[in-house]
Amino acid sequence: MKRTEAISQIEQIVAPVAEAAGLEIVEIELKGSGRHQMLQIVIDKPGGVTHADCELITREAGERIDAVDPISGPYQMEVSSPGVERALKKWKDWERFTGQKVKVVLKEPVVLPDQAKPVELKHFDGVVKSAENRSVTVELTGGEQVTFPFDQVSRANLKFEW
Repeated sequence: MKRTEAISQIEQIVAPVAEAAGLEIVEIELKGSGRHQMLQIVIDKPGGVTHADCELITREAGERIDAVDPISGPYQMEVSSPGVERALKKWKDWERFTGQKVKVVLKEPVVLPDQAKPVELKHFDGVVKSAENRSVTVELTGGEQVTFPFDQVSRANLKFEW
């Protein structure tokens, strides 16, 4: 079975367990090969993930994954929270974290009109002001706003102020 097919099957197995516990699956990755495979499942919920949440997914989803056996060969499973600088991967992440500080990298730069000359931005930090109709607006430090389509995001993370 191809890796993408295995991950898709694992997501179908884990989703009902996570949903029943009020958890969201943020990401599922299968890394390595042969006898050194690592299945990483990242979960979240409003208010944060507890150790008990990770144990629940490890135990209940792990049993179901082993019963279906979508991963050829031995593997280790790791269940964790996304951390304070979690990735924003899905459209609903942008809706959920409106008002939060983010770091954004776009696939193509956007042009900000400036009095002297236009400025191209591809990497920037700011606060998510809105996420509507699959378009995101981020307010930059100086108060200027940049709007871009969701599908132009290469990667984005919440930005935690230490």
